[in-house]
Amino acid sequence: MRLLITGGAGFIGSHIAEKALAKGWTVAVVDDLSGGRRENVPAAAQFFQTDIRDLTSLQTVFAEFQPTAVSHQAAQASVSISVREPQRDAAINIMGSLNVMQCCVETKVAHLVFASTGGAIYGEVPEGTRAAIETTPVPLSPYACSKFAVEKYLECFRKEHGLNYTVLRYANVYGPRQDPHGEAGVVAIFCNRMLVHEVVRVFAKRSTGDAGCIRDYVYIDDVAGANIAAMEGKIPDRILNVGTGHETTTLQLAEHLKKSLDSHSDIQFGPIRSGDVERSLLNADRLVELLGPTVSIERGLEQTANWFRSRAKS
Repeated sequence: MRLLITGGAGFIGSHIAEKALAKGWTVAVVDDLSGGRRENVPAAAQFFQTDIRDLTSLQTVFAEFQPTAVSHQAAQASVSISVREPQRDAAINIMGSLNVMQCCVETKVAHLVFASTGGAIYGEVPEGTRAAIETTPVPLSPYACSKFAVEKYLECFRKEHGLNYTVLRYANVYGPRQDPHGEAGVVAIFCNRMLVHEVVRVFAKRSTGDAGCIRDYVYIDDVAGANIAAMEGKIPDRILNVGTGHETTTLQLAEHLKKSLDSHSDIQFGPIRSGDVERSLLNADRLVELLGPTVSIERGLEQTANWFRSRAKS
């Protein structure tokens, strides 16, 4: 397997690179380092500093490396930035993805795995339910719209060009090397602040003082593992939710991390944040059926806390 990972210097992409190399695959990373870090790229992986919006440069990378599979993780991943700068969001997430698809077709890539969003694409998930693949997407932000648009483009490319793809709709991913920026980085934000005993804030779900928004937090090993499994042909589904199916409030998250880090941080309560989805929870039964149980939130947070603690000491 010759695997090319877009956004491979980032949080998720770098973990996929490590797992692929451990399998003996040949790995290359494409990243413009606008968000990723060069030190995240494993030494055994080839590195191309390239922006996916630059089609000519991307074609050069594909022609040189000749991948047999592509894991497309590069994205503008902030909901708030997408609201402020929808054109930028679309340029990266839609036009950049179209460039990746075009290159896959031109070089006859056997399989493309696309990182979509389960945390944003379904919109509000009603109490007592979990969003399944059959649930009609209700994208409420430009970010979610761009991800959903790419899913539709992928199906067009499959029908028109025979591009084989798998869409993985991620829940809220967390774990070692997470970048503490944006909503998806709440675990990293809490860890960094709690290690120096700074105040952390739980933003309201409906009113200040409640336990905060409900999310499905999925550990990075499960996400990277799903990518590898998709490229190995172990996921027959065209679209798959990658989550746990278990809900966690922001307050529960904060309390668990505070205990794990033996922190003296005060947990304070903030107002509702504009654009926050109150409840996001995925139906991950099919993922578990195909790949086995996911990492529990307790175990995942413990491992994440340990990593942030060791990083702070080094």
